[in-house]
Amino acid sequence: MPHIILPPSWRIFDRLATPESVYLQAVSRRSYLKLLGAVALLSTGGVSGCSMPVSEEEFSKSPKNFEFSDVDRQVYPSSPNPEFQLDRAMTEEHIAAQYNNFYEFSEAKDDIWKRVGGFKPRPWTVKIKGLVKNPQVIDVDDLLKTMPLEERLYRHRCVEAWAMAVPWTGFPLKVLVKKVEPLSTARYLRFTSFHTPNIAMGQRGYGPWPYTESLTLAEAMNDLALLATGIYGHPLPKQHGAPIRLVMPWKYGFKSIKSIVSIEFLAEEPATFWNTMAPSEYDQVANVNPGIPHPRWSQATERMLGTDQRFPTQLFNGYTSWVGGLYG
Repeated sequence: MPHIILPPSWRIFDRLATPESVYLQAVSRRSYLKLLGAVALLSTGGVSGCSMPVSEEEFSKSPKNFEFSDVDRQVYPSSPNPEFQLDRAMTEEHIAAQYNNFYEFSEAKDDIWKRVGGFKPRPWTVKIKGLVKNPQVIDVDDLLKTMPLEERLYRHRCVEAWAMAVPWTGFPLKVLVKKVEPLSTARYLRFTSFHTPNIAMGQRGYGPWPYTESLTLAEAMNDLALLATGIYGHPLPKQHGAPIRLVMPWKYGFKSIKSIVSIEFLAEEPATFWNTMAPSEYDQVANVNPGIPHPRWSQATERMLGTDQRFPTQLFNGYTSWVGGLYG
C-alpha cells in the first residue's frame, strides 16, 4: 500500500506564495515607518537629552565633514543680516552637527555625522529645468561667486517637535527664481536631492528615492525662503546637506530638502517623498502650527537641542509677519 502524506491545511502551493522581493519591500516599509514612529516618540516624550552628543572637545577631534574650496575661502564668513534675530540662545555648533535627519544615510539621528564620510559634495551642479525661459545647469561655486550671500539667524522646527536656532549662510531663493524667469504657467517648484545608493546606504531601503520636496511659486518668492550653502560661518557639513540645501524656517524641517541636484518648475503640484511615504501624517504644506497635532503627538511645544528647554510652538514658527499673507 503506497505511503500517502496529506499536506496540512495551512499549506499553499508554491506558485501562490508571495514573491520574496515583494515581501521584503513590504517588511522594509513597515519597519521603516515603525522606526520613524519610535524615534519620533523618543524625541517628543520623556527621554531627556535623547540626542546624546559627544562633548565639544571630543567632537573637535573628529572629521569636520566640510572643506573650504578656493571660492569658499572668499565668501565665508559672510556678513550677517541684522533683520533676522533670535528670541532664544543659539544652538551650539557641535550639538547641531550631531543631531540630524538625513534618511539617505540612516534612520537614526545621532550618527549621521559618522556615516557621511564617503559623500562627495564637490564638484556639484544644480540643474534648473521645466517651465522657465532660461533653463540651465549651474555649478555651486558659480552660485557662491554671483549670489548675494549673507548670514541669517533662523529658528528651525522639526515635525518631531525638536528645534534648534542656527546661523545659516545663503541667498534668497527668489534671486535664483528671477534669474531663470518662470513662465506664466509655472506654479510649483520640485526640488530633488542626489541618488547614490552605493554611498548613501539609506537609499537601498524602501522609499521613493531620490528625496523630493515642493513649494508653490509664491512660497519660493517669499523673502524668508533661503538656499543655504553654509552654517556657523563656514561651508555646510555633509550631514547638514552640503553643498546646497533649502531652508524654510516657517515650515517643518522635512520641507528643507538637502543636497539639491535639480529644481524643476511645474504647472501642477508634484508628489513628494514624505507625502508619498505617509500621506496621512505629512502634508504638502507642512507649516508649523501648534493647533494642528501630528497624528501621534502634540505640536504645542518644542524641545531645544542641547538644553532640552521647552518653548511654546508659535504659528509659522514665529514668522507670521513674513508669511501669514501667503495662506489667506
